[in-house]
Amino acid sequence: MTRASLDKQPHEVASMFDDVAERYDLTNDVLSLGQARLWRKEVARAVDARPAQKVLDLAAGTATSSLPFARTGAYVVPCDFSLGMLRVGKQRNSWLPFTAGDATKLPFKDDTFDAVTISFGLRNVQDTDAALREMYRVTRPGGRVVICEFSHPTWAPFRTVYTEYLMRALPPAARAVSSSPDAYVYLAESIRAWPDQRALAGRLGEAGWGKVAWRNLTGGVVALHRGFKQA
Repeated sequence: MTRASLDKQPHEVASMFDDVAERYDLTNDVLSLGQARLWRKEVARAVDARPAQKVLDLAAGTATSSLPFARTGAYVVPCDFSLGMLRVGKQRNSWLPFTAGDATKLPFKDDTFDAVTISFGLRNVQDTDAALREMYRVTRPGGRVVICEFSHPTWAPFRTVYTEYLMRALPPAARAVSSSPDAYVYLAESIRAWPDQRALAGRLGEAGWGKVAWRNLTGGVVALHRGFKQA
């Protein structure tokens, strides 16, 4: 299995990421034209992890996204449902507490984490609203969620160019650098089908999160959403 369908059956998505685990981080850097590293820095600023805080990093993959939180002195738990990604991550950073888990049924107690974050993974979850509720459940009162996800460019001409890149240029580029290029056809389709910034903010509110706000990165190619759990 190298490509999931847009109904996002968990076993299909997990298998797809198992197949691309070894070269996933390199492929992301290439296909994002180097922007992925800048986006990770913005996520770290938004999460604002502090020493001794507990941070849950969902869809963490190989834990590339988790390392900035660990460097602050926070206790970070990289969690993913792709065992292939977790194995690669454990080989690279064996000291991190990698945890297998489904975002819709998290294996953690209520009110555990100061911050929960997920980067480029929420759109791959079968039930987005259930995942948002689970994130809320495991966050302590006063804690926060930060979601970094592909979104919709705000300038119409750029949005047209971006959509053409996703559907025409991204798959051939993926064939040059990825061990499983068909997976990136799914990724392009899932980005195009994902709700826009305002719609995602509304779903965060419906899941219980307060003070929801978002900020566009790279002209809206990516959006950072943040919300808080009432103290």
